[in-house]
Amino acid sequence: MHELRVQVGPAAFRIRSTWTRPLRLLTELYRDYPTPAITDYSVRLEPVSLLRRFVRPSVAINGDYTLPQAAPLPLAHALLAAEMGMNLQMALGWRRHLLLHASAVEKDGRALIMTGESGSGKSTLSAILGHAGWRFMGDEFVLLDLVTGEAVPFPRLISLKNEAIDAMHRQAAGDRFGPLMTGTPKGDIRHLIPPLEAVRAMAVPARPAVLLFPSFGFNAAVRSVAPSEVFARLTQASTNYVALGEAAFRTLTRFVKEVPACAIDYRNSEEAQALVGSLWNELA
Repeated sequence: MHELRVQVGPAAFRIRSTWTRPLRLLTELYRDYPTPAITDYSVRLEPVSLLRRFVRPSVAINGDYTLPQAAPLPLAHALLAAEMGMNLQMALGWRRHLLLHASAVEKDGRALIMTGESGSGKSTLSAILGHAGWRFMGDEFVLLDLVTGEAVPFPRLISLKNEAIDAMHRQAAGDRFGPLMTGTPKGDIRHLIPPLEAVRAMAVPARPAVLLFPSFGFNAAVRSVAPSEVFARLTQASTNYVALGEAAFRTLTRFVKEVPACAIDYRNSEEAQALVGSLWNELA
């Protein structure tokens, strides 16, 4: 099998593929990232059968951790398969930090963290802010240090979906984009390489300063969120809260006590940036 090793924040991955093209694309997209000698997790892109390696190639997502019921993807969506495999290893295996399904950006050593359901716009908003004076820290997971409570970067490739692709074409250079994948289970997807400074600073943590629950597609509004609701929603947003036990409870309790939280509604990226700027000046 063909192989790529890549370091993303504190996690090191070995990605292997039966086919050469996915690895060539991944190598180009991860060109700014370090190559680790020792890896934490393996991801394997393999055919579901010998026949499906050549006839209507179909990619099974395998690795150290797998979901037996996960449906395979067509070879044209192999980059999505690799992304899903990396996410799966983190979600099921990572124990060094409290994992939140969230995005984050940083300014002046302080982190703005955004979490919400799929389609809320948190990934797009973090990508836009990461190209507008903030340091991009990640769009899939926020890693909270169990001792210090700091947010640790996990700036893997940014997975842009549907309308977000055109929005970021106006922000980022053309050579930072991967190929367009159409008709995936998540719609149209195109990967964006984070800004180089985000990759170079991916070992630099930040203090959580503001938590946002964004919702895209509604008239502009800002609402406070009670600590009890924040705690409940973040336990649901964590993939390893139960596995970490008391350490997770302490970390999340401290986070809820120290970090102000708001919910925002917005109709477009300009409106979102204005709301974020106002709240940041007020709360951070």
